[in-house]
Amino acid sequence: MNDIIEIKLLEAEKYKNKKYLFEYETHGYFDLVANEWSFQFIYKEFREKQKKSFEDELLGDWLEKPMLYGAFVNGVLAGIIEGSIEGWNNRFRISNILVFENYRKSQIGTRLIEHIIAEAKNLHARMVVLETQSCNIPAIHCYLKNGFRIIGFDTHSYSNNDIENHEVRIEMGREIH
Repeated sequence: MNDIIEIKLLEAEKYKNKKYLFEYETHGYFDLVANEWSFQFIYKEFREKQKKSFEDELLGDWLEKPMLYGAFVNGVLAGIIEGSIEGWNNRFRISNILVFENYRKSQIGTRLIEHIIAEAKNLHARMVVLETQSCNIPAIHCYLKNGFRIIGFDTHSYSNNDIENHEVRIEMGREIH
C-alpha cells in the first residue's frame, strides 16, 4: 500500500508560539580546527552515540513574513517546515524543520525542503539558507543531499565554548536559479 503524502499550509493562528522539542541522535561531529586565517572541519566520532535536543517556538515575531507548512502522511502530520523571506538581503531563511521520529528516513524532509524552495523561488529570493549544528550529522547529510552547501559558521553562537562543546553553528545555503 502506498502512503499519500500532502504538503499543506498550516494556520498561523493555530501554531503561533507553539513549542516543539527537536531531538536527534548523532554518532559524531565536525570538529572545527582554527588557525590564524584558516578553518577546517574534520569529522570525528563520539565515543558513544549522543542524543541532542532543543526546544523552539514556531512563527516567532522576528520572522518578516513567516510561512509554515506541514507534511501529512495519510492525513497524519508527519513534519513541519517554517521559513521567511529576509528582505534586507533577498534570501529565504528556513527557521525550523522537524520530521517526527516515526517518519524519518522516508523522504518527508526532502519533500518539505523542495516545497519551501519552490515557495522561495515564487518570492524571487536569490537563495535559501538555514542553520544547523556541527554535531547534527543527520541534518547535515539531508541538507547536502538537497543541494545545500556550507556558507559560513559562528564559533560563539550558542555559548562561549561552542568549539569545545562540538556544537558550532553552521550556516548552509542553496542558490535559486
